[in-house]
Amino acid sequence: MNRQSIIVIIVIMSLALIGTSVIQFLWIKRSVDLQTDSFETKVTEALNRVHQEIIDYQESTESIMKLPHYNSTGLESFQSKYSAQQINHLSYKYKSNKYLDNIPHEKLNTWLKNEMENQGIRTPYDYGIYSNESNSFSMINGKYSFQSNEKPQSSSAGIEQLDGKNLYESKYKVNLFPNETESPGQLKLYFPKEVSYLWSSSWVSMVSSLIFTGLILFCFIYTINTILFQNKVSEMKTDFINNMTHEFKTPIATISLASDSINNPKIIGNKEKVTRFANIIKQENRRMLGQVEKVLQMAQLEKKDFQLKVTEFDLHDTIKTAVENSRLKVNKRDGTIKLNLEASKSKVMADNNHISNVIHNLLDNAEKYSKEIPEIEVSTSNSAKGIQVKISDKGIGMTKEALKNIFEKFYRVHTGNLHDVKGFGLGLSYVKAIVDAHKGDIKVDSELGEGSSFTIFLPFYAQNSD
Repeated sequence: MNRQSIIVIIVIMSLALIGTSVIQFLWIKRSVDLQTDSFETKVTEALNRVHQEIIDYQESTESIMKLPHYNSTGLESFQSKYSAQQINHLSYKYKSNKYLDNIPHEKLNTWLKNEMENQGIRTPYDYGIYSNESNSFSMINGKYSFQSNEKPQSSSAGIEQLDGKNLYESKYKVNLFPNETESPGQLKLYFPKEVSYLWSSSWVSMVSSLIFTGLILFCFIYTINTILFQNKVSEMKTDFINNMTHEFKTPIATISLASDSINNPKIIGNKEKVTRFANIIKQENRRMLGQVEKVLQMAQLEKKDFQLKVTEFDLHDTIKTAVENSRLKVNKRDGTIKLNLEASKSKVMADNNHISNVIHNLLDNAEKYSKEIPEIEVSTSNSAKGIQVKISDKGIGMTKEALKNIFEKFYRVHTGNLHDVKGFGLGLSYVKAIVDAHKGDIKVDSELGEGSSFTIFLPFYAQNSD
């Protein structure tokens, strides 16, 4: 899968995830809006019914009310002082204010409670009787309140430290004893937990939505990472196949050419030339076997289908042998290998063959990735539980991105203009696997253009790996 296809998939999946999340949010919001409309309707219905209960109660207990001076002796003077319309208005205002004062708090609390239950409203509420004449609450939560003629401004309003401002500004109210012109007061309700109550019916859907959206997001990220990783592995494997083809093509061509030369009538009778071509065939064959062995070793290491042959040996001797073998290639490029073996304890219990391959691989990399003249240094030192081997070069170095991937199979560091660097990208992954099998550790320090240093720690005693 090419990079453009991956980008298209990421964009499509991102849009689908965003669209799904938006739709879920809109559905949840729509559900809450419907709950809000239903709640407001139920509260309004409950207030209207309570108001009717108050009216019915007042009418059932009302006796004939008489205005001040409304008797036989003062009737003529009162009628002469006020018009009929003014007398009716004063009569209504007097009775209405008296009605507000005479609303029974116990019954009002019972009426509200019953109506809330009938409407299915199960959340705490505060209520109050507000007088338009005094601009204050005459009753709050069933208890009479005496306040100044100012609108509530703070939580001091009310004998129970109720936030009178919230109750005053509440949208849930009903006018009490209204006539054609005015109402003496209002019955008001305030729900301190209204928002949480309305959302409580949708929390299951909301939490479920968040959980499933999170799962989808996790799977989306995991899928994208897998696609990118597989694409990267595919590129590395393609590079590996190309390198392997190139590595095998050269010895095969050499063997074919040497075989044809031996079969040439002019050569076949010349023993010296036949021997030389036979040696070439043998060398190239050994070279191919070595490459195949690397691939087979990595397959065994990946499956953990190997066992360390642990013996006691002197690690310094192994390092010296590896250095001597590598010195030939380094000397051809006028380079140097410096030994600085300072470890006082150099004997270890490990697999000599694998450790020798590890040292050879690191020295080979140091030579291949060096500039015109290789400068390599091999040093050792002791720690409390083992020995450290450090192989440094002054080569091309590595970027931070390369440092993250150098121990992966098939990964090869980009060499810029150095096109003569060969290999399968298996050397460092093999080194890492062998060091881990010995319960050791490997660290890398590198700066681009400044060189690299590989530090291996090997314990004195390695355990057999099954």
